[in-house]
Parts: sequence; structure tokens; C-alpha cells
Amino acid sequence: MTDLNATVAAVTRRIVERSAPRRAQYLDLIKRGRDCGTNRGALACGNLAHGFAASGEDKPVIMGGQAMNIGIVTSYNDMLSAHQPYGRYPEQIKIAARERGATAQVAGGVPAMCDGVTQGQAGMDLSLFSRDVIAMGTAVAFSHAMFEGAMLLGICDKIVPGLLIGALRFGHLPMILVPAGPMPSGLANKEKVRIRQLYAEGKIGERELLESESASYHSAGTCTFFGTANSNQMMMEMMGLHMPGSAFVNPGTKLRQELTRAATHRITELGWDGDDYRPLGLCVDEKAIVNAAIGLLATGGSTNHAIHLPAIARAAGIHIDWTDLAELSGVIPLIARVYPNGSRDVNDFHHAGGIGWVIGELLDNGLLHRDLLTVGGDDMSAYAQEPVLEDEALVWKPLPKEPREPGILAPVSAPFSEDGGMRLLAGNLGRAIMKTSAVDPIRWTIEAPARVFSEQNDVLAAFKAGELDRDVIVVVRFQGPRANGMPELHKLTPALGVLQDRGFRVALVTDGRMSGASGKVPAAIHLSPEALGGGPIAKLRDGDVVRVCAETGQLEALVDAAEWAVRLPASAQPDIYDTGRELFALFRNHSDLAEEGASAMLAAMDAQLSA
Repeated sequence: MTDLNATVAAVTRRIVERSAPRRAQYLDLIKRGRDCGTNRGALACGNLAHGFAASGEDKPVIMGGQAMNIGIVTSYNDMLSAHQPYGRYPEQIKIAARERGATAQVAGGVPAMCDGVTQGQAGMDLSLFSRDVIAMGTAVAFSHAMFEGAMLLGICDKIVPGLLIGALRFGHLPMILVPAGPMPSGLANKEKVRIRQLYAEGKIGERELLESESASYHSAGTCTFFGTANSNQMMMEMMGLHMPGSAFVNPGTKLRQELTRAATHRITELGWDGDDYRPLGLCVDEKAIVNAAIGLLATGGSTNHAIHLPAIARAAGIHIDWTDLAELSGVIPLIARVYPNGSRDVNDFHHAGGIGWVIGELLDNGLLHRDLLTVGGDDMSAYAQEPVLEDEALVWKPLPKEPREPGILAPVSAPFSEDGGMRLLAGNLGRAIMKTSAVDPIRWTIEAPARVFSEQNDVLAAFKAGELDRDVIVVVRFQGPRANGMPELHKLTPALGVLQDRGFRVALVTDGRMSGASGKVPAAIHLSPEALGGGPIAKLRDGDVVRVCAETGQLEALVDAAEWAVRLPASAQPDIYDTGRELFALFRNHSDLAEEGASAMLAAMDAQLSA
């Protein structure tokens, strides 16, 4: 067995040491939860009667109190393609639970919003903070104390992090995350981008654009590019929280249904009454968090997880930061090419060997923690397999040593890139993340005059007016969590891509977010501290030369130091109250830094626990 890489070991050790006091406090929470906390043994008869009053044929079993009752928290809605398949999951889970003498109840539903629907719209300002609403909704569901195990049904951007954050506060319960899978492949992502750029240039109209978009997003399931939603599913595999190999099996298939059934059967084996107790809070430890980060780097996953992963870790008493991610990125090679890091989509990735092949390759080369407490096997080697149906029965089989399509997957010995492509940039503008895995190395360093904006629509207006037809650093500020909820600025990508294709040297610098689809334009994102409250980005003026360099990790305003020291920051634009954004003022006003998870909820929780 190959020894663990020295840097992976050192980063993990540092996280363990840094987290020790808070992790010990968290493990005590788990112990108290199991022994005397939120469980059915603490409920009085009146409490129980309310809890099983509508449970129909399962009522006698729940009333008897001898079998596991499984709580289901679901993000189902039928507007969003990724969540529509979950409509039938509760009945499937109930049937599968009865097969094992257990019962299941839907404990609660949580909201699920789509950054694709709200991209560039006012609703996007609610997006990041919907994660904390989901976490609180999950906690409300489990507060009823009716359950000995749980199934978490969620898949997209904020939903999986939110479910985990809330569920981890009930970490004494065994839990399995259950995906729904990606939609079948439609219009190629590369062609979709070409059409978007033609529209940005005014060469086609809205009808052609809508036809392209609807050919790409065409049926139930997640989008097929490797954005935040599919990165979520990858990370759950890397943490051992799925049934092995279930991330990218399409909805509506027999295999998909059998994986959900298997997950239900498995949760009945993991409770504290048996000899294989695997509570969520012990499964999500420092090694699991590091594995998630490694998976993100090895596959070129979404930059959004530079915010979500620290938040998830915090809920389990673990502290990870961008320095940890950057050091891991230095030793974790990029071994997957999935759009936007390549031309093929997640279905092609899955058919080539997918997450199972990546896990096996990383384990064989000492680049992944093997000894995790997983829900699906004795250690992470169980996840280096793929599920298949043989005579209608679900079995797991070893993957071939060589990828089925070398252009999508590559061995560690000959990777697509020597590093994981997530760089930490720092300087007099603060700290930011740049995803380089989809960016041509000749564009890793951009030095150009800044054009400063406080609203993304103003960028598009300037683009259409020809004002950005030059080498330029586009700066979009007052987009941080405290300013307006830290919306994604992916709406800018087609315009910036056009400028780059015209031969200009272009980069984006922002305290806002970009998704896993940020693509080929270099972008220093999540800049922290943010402009609101006096972050250095608020000092920038039009014409200031800015240097963005992924090679050296530099993010600098090349302004005389004496002048920079006395320059006053710009003021934020007045807040706009509509689309319900005013309801989230509490989240905005008290959010902490992006590097810490951008969460007022977690900041307040930590303050209370430290008191």
C-alpha cells in the first residue's frame, strides 16, 4: 500500500491541530445527542402520538419503538430539473425501509433555488444565504426527535452544503446523502458557449439563444457541466457519504432506483443499536474534509466550494482555510477533463470511469486518505468501484485500471496538469481564489488598467458600448456577502470571453462569486475582505494598474504605497429592497468572511459556543 503523500499528511495534521478544541466540543455534542439528546427515547407518549398520527400502515411499527425510523429531508420541487426526480423518492424509501423491518417519514422539506434560473437576476442575491436557510430547515426537521437515521435528498449548489451543515448538528444520527443524477446529454456545452458569445456580440437574437439553452437544459436531472451541483456529488463520494458510485447515474433508470433502495437498506445497518454504528459526525472528520478538497482539485471542480467546504467543516468543529486548499493544490494533479475544464460532460466522465476511477487512482498513488469511516464500505477503497445491474441485482465491480476514454481521465503519472488548478492570490487587495484549470497558462498573469464597476449590468453596458475593447482588468465590487449576498457573476462570462477572443488581455477581479462554469477567463474571485466595510478593493479607481498572477500568487494594485495608504474607499450604492432580499438583511449585516464560509449563522453559532 502506497504511503500517504507528505504534503497531504502535513496539511491534514495542521487542520487536526488547529481544530482540536472545537472538534472535541463537537464530539461531545454527538455523545450527548446519542445518550440523552434528540432521540425517540426522550419523547413522552403525547409527543410520540403526534409524531406517528399520520403514518398509516407504519404506525404499529413506529409505535412499537423497536425498529429504526428513518427521517427524510427533501429538496424536492418540480420547477428545477435537478430536484424534480425526488418527488417519488419518499415512497421508494418507505417501501425499501419496510423490506428491512424499518419505517421512514418525510421529516421536512427545504428550499432549493437554482443559480441558473436566477443568474444575473435580483433573486441571485438570496442564493448564498439560502444555504443557511436550508441548514436551519434541516435542523427544524430533526428537532422532532423521531428518528434513528436519516436520508438527505439534495443535489445542487447550496442544497448539499446546507443539508450537511444542518444535519451535522445532529451528528449522532447515521445519515446517507442520496443523489438524483444528471440529465442525459443534450447540446454540447462548447456549442452552448459559442451561441452565448454570438448573442453577446449581437450576431443572433433571443429566439436562437433560447433554442440553444433549451436544447442544453432539456430534461430532469442536474445540468451536465461540472459546476457546483455536480461538484457536490463528487465531494460526497470523496467523503464516503453516498452509496459508492451513485453520483452520476441518470434519473429514471433501474440502476438509479436500486441505488436508492440500497442506501435505505444500508442506513438500517448503521444505527446505534447494532454493531456497525456510523454517525454522520464521525464520518465527517478532518480526513473526510481533506478528501473532499482533494477531489475538488483532482477533477477541477467548482470554486464555490472554497466557500462551502469551510462552512461544512465548521459545522463539524473543523477549521480549513484557503491556504490549506492552495497547498493541497500544489501536489494534487488534475486528472479529469470535464467541461468547462474540457469538452466532455459529466455523463461522458461517468462512462469513462468517473469518480470511482479517480478515487482508485488517487488511492494507488497515496494522494487520498483511505481510512475513512464511510457509509458504503470499510474504507475508501469501496468507492473505487462502480455499481452495475446483473440479472436485475445491484452489485459493485472493480473498475479497469485504464480509463475507458483517456481524453477525459488521465493517470497521476501523466496528468492533464501537475497541480489542482485552484490558486490562492494575495496582496494589497486582499485574498482571493483563482481557478486555473480551464484557463490557458499564457493568461495566468494579466497586468492591465482597471475599469471599476459596482453593478454587473453596468459591465455589460460598457461592453456593448465598446468601452472595454482593450487590455483591461474588470473590477466588480460591492458584490460580497455583506453588500448584496455575494451573487454569482457568471452572466459576465460570455462578454469577457468575447473580449479575450478578440485578442485582449482580460481578467476579472471581484468580491462576488463565480460558479464552476467560470471557464477560460482568468478571474480572481471571492476577494476578501469585501468592499463593503472598507476592504481594499473599495480603494481602486479607473485606470489603476492591477496585476493578477496565478504563477506567483500575486493580486496587487500597482499604486504608490504612500498614496494607497491614504486613499479613501468608495461608498456602497444604496441597497435595493425587492424580491424578498430585505428579509435577508440579518444574514448580510452579520456575515463573516468568504474564506470562513460567508455565514452569519455559523459566526453567531461559533460565538455562542466560545462564550
